[in-house]
Amino acid sequence: MADTKNLLSPEELDALATGIEDGSIQTDTGLNGRLKVERHDLTSEDSSLGMNLGVLNIINERFVRHLKTGIVDVLRTEAKVSADKVMVMPYREYVASLQAPTAINIVNLNPLRGSSLAVIDPAIIFSVLDNFFGGPGADMKDLLPTRTFTKTELSINKIITNILFGSLQEAWAPVLSIKCVSNDVVANPDAIKIADKDELVVVSRFTTELGQSAKGNIEVVYLYSTLKPIRDSLESRVQASAEAPGSKISWTADLMAAAMDAEVDIRVILGNIESTFKDFENLAEGDVLFFKKPKHAKVHAAGIAVFEGDIGTKDAHMAVQFVNPLIPSS
Repeated sequence: MADTKNLLSPEELDALATGIEDGSIQTDTGLNGRLKVERHDLTSEDSSLGMNLGVLNIINERFVRHLKTGIVDVLRTEAKVSADKVMVMPYREYVASLQAPTAINIVNLNPLRGSSLAVIDPAIIFSVLDNFFGGPGADMKDLLPTRTFTKTELSINKIITNILFGSLQEAWAPVLSIKCVSNDVVANPDAIKIADKDELVVVSRFTTELGQSAKGNIEVVYLYSTLKPIRDSLESRVQASAEAPGSKISWTADLMAAAMDAEVDIRVILGNIESTFKDFENLAEGDVLFFKKPKHAKVHAAGIAVFEGDIGTKDAHMAVQFVNPLIPSS
């Protein structure tokens, strides 16, 4: 039989409850009563488990450069691409941010385990489609959520993902040799499931502008559990770029890679003729000007003569072949 000597009577319990309610009995007199607590789920993953995601920003910068080059080479159109900061969020939160229809490509990044996503905004799909058939590159708006992509639009998606995959493989090459393999493409975010709803994903978002007004996002989504096994490789890549003397080599390589993407206007001058303003003003249609053709044409970049070259044709296009470099005069 239980010992009831130390139990409170019903009358004492009622008096205690009344005292707590009216404040006559203090309830915050225990140890550490002013400390605040924060709920934590020990079964969930934490993005601060020793992984330095800064290297993904470096990979994304390389990806942007290769993607812009790939778009120009394949689609023959200029693109403005900028990388946002890498984000970590629960999978359910990311899926909730997507709106149908969206080109969601499920991808394997061998040898990394698990699946990743390459998500392409429909505005980009339609802009490339319009540009591909000679249009200005306008996008479509107000699409029904139930709309699916046509076979032609899926073909355009494949062209874009081929550029994307090649750029991604080049961007990852200094850290890990990967091969992108496409498994499927769906338009409805609710139809994909590559992770549990509370599992963390790492999102790389790239704001992309094509054509006259089309603007959308291209997103590469990794499972956090996919990147954890290679975190040592990721961290060593960041440390190598931060330590001397390796930092100088890394900075030089990154600076050169960035400089190589800078656009420079080139002007080729075959020769010059000196004349007075009076003679120039008296010129009429059919007049012929004679001048001595120099041995080589001069190639100017940003107004500075940098090469001597020969004028010719290449694949039905006018071309110049560099012959000798010129040292700019100081």
